[in-house]
Amino acid sequence: MELCKTIRKLRTEKGWSQEMLAEKAYVSRQTVSNWENEKCYPDVHSLLILSDLFGVSLDELIKGDVETMKKTVNEKDAKTLKTSQWCGVLGLVAMMLTTAIFENCGEVGRVIGAVLAGGLAVLTFLSFHRMETIKADNDIQTQREILAFVKGETLDDIEKEKERKNRRSIRNGLLTAAGISAISGIICIVRLVMELV
Repeated sequence: MELCKTIRKLRTEKGWSQEMLAEKAYVSRQTVSNWENEKCYPDVHSLLILSDLFGVSLDELIKGDVETMKKTVNEKDAKTLKTSQWCGVLGLVAMMLTTAIFENCGEVGRVIGAVLAGGLAVLTFLSFHRMETIKADNDIQTQREILAFVKGETLDDIEKEKERKNRRSIRNGLLTAAGISAISGIICIVRLVMELV
């Protein structure tokens, strides 16, 4: 992102230290450092304050970053996100079917079913984990707010609440998938041990 370089350049031109900018922008020095080192992106409120402090328009402050954000949200990560969602759901369904299909196939069938169910449980968990990682890496909610603001729009409270609920829903889905995977794994291991004993 270009913003990190822009903040550093404008701060230096003003002769301000990170601490001085932090005081003026009502954030911590660590936050300014994180902005300048691309560890996090300022929210809309902070962008407005920075724009005012540096005496530049918001467009000048974030030029180049808007297109990068659009691409980040809309292209590769969006496809990976959808793929991860489908892999997770299909993994759960396949894991349940595998356990049911191989349950009545004798000792060898149960072992094969247990191994397949375990593998599918791991795949499912990794799919949901990947989905959350992509969201966290791209800070999708913040980027949507910035894109909306640049277009002269704002995300209203209803839309923001929908996003929060969506994130909670996905987090709950991840926890459910982990729980189902753990239970299936335990059942498979218990059955396998009972068969071998």
